[in-house]
Amino acid sequence: MNDTAQTPLASALPAEIIARFVAIVGREHALTDPEQQLPYLREWRDKYEGRSTLVLRPGTTDEVSRIMRLAHDLNLAVVPQAGNTGLVGGQISHNGEIVVSIARLNRVRHVDPAGTSMTVEAGLTLAEVQAAAEKAGRLFPLSLPSEGSCRIGGNLGTNAGGIGVLAYGNTRQLVLGLEVVLADGRVWDGLKALKKDNTGYDLKDLFVGSEGTLGIITAAVLKLFPRPAEKITAFVSMPRIENALEMFSLASDDAGPALTAFEFIHRYPLDIVLRNMPGTRDPFNTQYPWYVLLEISGLKADGAAQTIMERVLEQAAEKSLIIDATIASSLTQARDFWKLREAVSEAQKGEGGVIKHDISVAVSRIPEFVHKANALVERLCPGARPIALGHFGDGNVHYNVAQPLDMAKEDFLVRWDEIMEAVHRLAADMDGSISAEHGIGYMKRDELTRFKSEVELDLMRRIKTALDPKNILNPGKVV
Repeated sequence: MNDTAQTPLASALPAEIIARFVAIVGREHALTDPEQQLPYLREWRDKYEGRSTLVLRPGTTDEVSRIMRLAHDLNLAVVPQAGNTGLVGGQISHNGEIVVSIARLNRVRHVDPAGTSMTVEAGLTLAEVQAAAEKAGRLFPLSLPSEGSCRIGGNLGTNAGGIGVLAYGNTRQLVLGLEVVLADGRVWDGLKALKKDNTGYDLKDLFVGSEGTLGIITAAVLKLFPRPAEKITAFVSMPRIENALEMFSLASDDAGPALTAFEFIHRYPLDIVLRNMPGTRDPFNTQYPWYVLLEISGLKADGAAQTIMERVLEQAAEKSLIIDATIASSLTQARDFWKLREAVSEAQKGEGGVIKHDISVAVSRIPEFVHKANALVERLCPGARPIALGHFGDGNVHYNVAQPLDMAKEDFLVRWDEIMEAVHRLAADMDGSISAEHGIGYMKRDELTRFKSEVELDLMRRIKTALDPKNILNPGKVV
């Protein structure tokens, strides 16, 4: 399934074919001009830039269905796209495919606060979904640095993670039902808000995380949660990454489900943010090797979260796990703390070439992975600068590598595949995963064949063939 040469493309569509698609969405929403298409063809890191004869912006599920029915009849490949914030090239039309953006599917269809669910269309940004939940007095807990631009359809398609996974789970755990347009244009209406439904295979789990290769998600029923009445945020410094493991265990035991975030970050990525992002400042007057950003929440504004946080920090200090700690005294200071963590990805642009990895290992093995990966990278490329941070509570390490200061960017980036394969091999040898939350897309497609068993790959290909026998949905991605 990874041979795009076998897939029909739309690199040179005849005018009469374009006219048939234009008739579905309207002239305004069928883009053929290269300048208008550019935001849909270039991903934000500038690693991939695609090409397409036609970008379509349907406004309803019916229009998506009609597009797919026509593409299926004409044997034309389609790349579904949401917010174009993906990090593995899965949303880019690398070979001239038609791009179908679901950004105009942006209605909140129904909110049920009592039933703790809401039905939304896939083109809403994550921030808009969060705001709709908040307006209803509820919480939608998925939280990502790109939440102002990423869209819920893309979050579902990649099974996005983020900082809330520790307490609430990945996107897969936050969805009750889906509406999906299939490769032949049929629509599966699975928009049920049921907490229990044991009637056969759970089809929604096929589409969540499938990266647009099995169908186009057009709407979803999402789980809502009670809104925390208080959140206490602390920035903590420590001498060794092993201290973060011990502190995580301590905080989990004491706070239980009230521990809603536990992020770790090395000093170097913090330096990158302070150097490249205006308006940021160091929480401490002294530089330390490692940091943890933790959050404890409470459903009642009774000061319990503050008490737990103070107790956790006191116990950590008694065990010599931490060097210093500061608790945010206001919402503004808490946001400043979170900006230091969330701005790392953007701040890396100021460091020249950066090779990025999104891996997971068992929580208890995070320190071991970081030490081994640092040694591995130094052997492969002396002077390269590891950027280690991530979601400690779910084992997700964003292990990135910046170019040596004395090496040209282009000389470093040509080693992307070599360094990526070595880091992925290390994660696999430690029973980890080469993709924790960003997906496989185009970048890791060939890597997947090295780290999945033949049985797993065969099952995935069989599912793809069953749902998309013509291979017109996002061909050349994932499998």
